[in-house]
Amino acid sequence: MRRTVLLACACLGAAPALGQQYPSKVVKLVAPYSAGAGPAIFMRVMGDRLAKVWGQQVIVDSRPGASGFIAIEAVKNAAPDGHELLVVSNAHVAINPALYKKLPYDPQRDFVPVGMIYHTPFFVTVRSEGPYPTVPALIAAAKANPGRITYGASYVGSPSHLGAADLAYRSGTRMILVPHKDQSQMYISIANGELDWALSTLASALPLMKAGRIKLIAIASAQRSKSAPEVPTVREAGGPDLVVDSWLALLAPRGTPGAVVRKINADVNAELAAPEVLERMNAFGFEPSPGTPEQLAEAIRADAKTYGELVRLTGATAD
Repeated sequence: MRRTVLLACACLGAAPALGQQYPSKVVKLVAPYSAGAGPAIFMRVMGDRLAKVWGQQVIVDSRPGASGFIAIEAVKNAAPDGHELLVVSNAHVAINPALYKKLPYDPQRDFVPVGMIYHTPFFVTVRSEGPYPTVPALIAAAKANPGRITYGASYVGSPSHLGAADLAYRSGTRMILVPHKDQSQMYISIANGELDWALSTLASALPLMKAGRIKLIAIASAQRSKSAPEVPTVREAGGPDLVVDSWLALLAPRGTPGAVVRKINADVNAELAAPEVLERMNAFGFEPSPGTPEQLAEAIRADAKTYGELVRLTGATAD
């Protein structure tokens, strides 16, 4: 009997110890984004800061393509010890299940939520010297040329894809999706006039905006952004009432100890409150979104319901 009690006590003490010992080696943040995309750039900032806190190197491993499947599969099969984490948006865990008949992963069965990183709105982005200086001009061109106006998205099922499909649906137009594995190339295509427009985050569009080659003509939000207050909402600009945003979060492989998840969550939340991080987020147009793993799980459930309805309304498909 005494031996059983001692074993039970030892097991109870092991869980907190796991959190205290983490990390014991290099931590890899696997991201389904190209290295030049806003999420990957910001996660490198976070990785550098977490490396100082943890005393271990933190690497951002960019694995774009296949609607996030490549990165997701890698972490799905990783050891459940917190040393390989998955960077995801709502597209990967809330949109893909509604868009694809068959997924090579189950967001709830294969992963555990760790914590939210940020929210970010999307902007209607066009070529600076192009033929669509306003949202009404873009919609008018789409109505005059059904199936001729093209819009880009980093992958099928991304918020930018569904958001653009929603704009077409609300404006009674038919526009054509052109998926891009590399986000940077998508913006170059807009700048070169090979692609008409895209919904983009401020962070991802920033390099070519600074170069004067692309511009933001509206924000798909209920209100203007603090980071770009001069840009009107789509509704203010003369378009439909369009709201498109995304969030970024961390997941861990199913089976990762709760103590490890809680430590990562606490350390990430602490860094999201740092003045230097907040300043960088503001420049990117990101809104910090610290919270618990349970709050992230609820956000996934809520978005799955919302985007499932949007997929149904717009007829968007990945097949």
